[in-house]
Amino acid sequence: MALAVIMSRSLFGMDAPPVRVETHLSSGLPSFTMVGLADAEVRESRERVRAALLSSGYEFPAGRLTVNLSPADLPKESGRFDLPIALGVLLVSGQIELPELTQRASTHPCLLALSSLVVAGELSLTGMLSPINGAIAIALAVARSQAQASLLLPYVNAQQAARVPGLRVLGAQNLTEVVEHLTGRQPLEPLAPTLMPDMPTTVPCLSDVRGQLMARRALEVAAAGGHSLLFSGTPGVGKTMLAKRLSGILPALTPDECLEVASVAAFAGVRDHVWGQRPFRAPHHSASMAAMLGGGSTPRAGEVTLAHRGVLFLDEFPEFERRVREGLREPLESLSVTIARAKLKVDFPADFQLLAAMNPCPCGWYGHIQGRCKCRAEQIAAYQQRLSGPVIDRIDLFVTLTMSDEHWLELAPGESSAVIRRRVEAVRQPQLQRQNTVNARLPDKDLERCCPMTPAAAKLLASTIKMHHVSARAIQRLRRVARTCADLSGEQQIDLPHLAEAFQYRPVFSAGLGS
Repeated sequence: MALAVIMSRSLFGMDAPPVRVETHLSSGLPSFTMVGLADAEVRESRERVRAALLSSGYEFPAGRLTVNLSPADLPKESGRFDLPIALGVLLVSGQIELPELTQRASTHPCLLALSSLVVAGELSLTGMLSPINGAIAIALAVARSQAQASLLLPYVNAQQAARVPGLRVLGAQNLTEVVEHLTGRQPLEPLAPTLMPDMPTTVPCLSDVRGQLMARRALEVAAAGGHSLLFSGTPGVGKTMLAKRLSGILPALTPDECLEVASVAAFAGVRDHVWGQRPFRAPHHSASMAAMLGGGSTPRAGEVTLAHRGVLFLDEFPEFERRVREGLREPLESLSVTIARAKLKVDFPADFQLLAAMNPCPCGWYGHIQGRCKCRAEQIAAYQQRLSGPVIDRIDLFVTLTMSDEHWLELAPGESSAVIRRRVEAVRQPQLQRQNTVNARLPDKDLERCCPMTPAAAKLLASTIKMHHVSARAIQRLRRVARTCADLSGEQQIDLPHLAEAFQYRPVFSAGLGS
């Protein structure tokens, strides 16, 4: 009788709790039993492990084999436990001996335990190691733990995990390489972190946009302060074209943010993730509540989490289900999503920048210079009122795009994204030094300290509050936008021009001021 214990990691939300893979072999009729709240993918590892061992030149033991995934009340999914199970089988059957890495517990002379190695990897039937989801999350969890453990992963995942600072990561191509390393015959070399590449040049450039000066300015303000933005206009006016260029003017991700974004992408199985690039998610307006916010019996991340540290673009915003639109309110405030089930609760990060676009009416042509719209006034009002007051309160900038009187081919190209991005980065740095966050996330308690106003601007704001019946949240967001406009001008105080520009981005104010 023998017992082997190998440490691995599961995935629970964005966390990776430890799992003890205990393998026990005793005499009796040949059987392979797996316990420990394993789902179908984990239970199927019995056949993958059996075939991988035989294909790699090892024997499958003829005895009563039991694998326990502890703790038993933690759900386990995917094939990442294949490799630790296979190593446990080899240990308990005596096919490999690990004199340096194996500890024999004094209380249980038959116990074999790998004390300083965390193992995760899916096996193919040939013994090759296949990539797994959540490698970055596993690496971050191992690095945060107090134990000085190494992490062994499939080679492709190990290259990603090596970017986590302070962690010794090993990568292997197949089961044989892992065994050769553990037995000391051919040790694996720890992987060095690869340099982060520059942002790909495939990100669309703002120089492609001709005209639409106010919309371009609004994009710059939104990028500088991290503000949410809604474009409205007739079809073909450039709403989507402008939206796709926001990520190109946002500041570069910090190393910690790169790890966060990569962890989310690895957890969700995003195959086209580019290291160091802010995510840009544009779900279709038919997306369900679970697809947008996350859900499922085993909670999975939604679009708001996949857009973490990046941009969530919602085209045809009024066409989304009402529950989906209203469900965005909490993530926009708390920067996270909590998925609650009867037996568990999972938190997902959701620090995204909302960018939405809509037509002005059901047919889309209301306000067009050629008068194409045939919608009745009540239809136009009903369409625009699909956006509730609480949702509107959480959007900082509103811009209506119109067709240019000149032919767009005759207009000169605008500034490139690289030029605007340098201005945005120059503005972001003082914000972080002043308040440790962007202006859009500025806490209410810090508004008085971080948003000082000149007497003239304070008087205008007071008269505006008295004139318009708007929520306190809308007023506070107005002040944050004005703070960004002042930062772009290099001013310490909010003055009349900065407040006036912020008014332009709130239709209720601009309409009242112009009447």
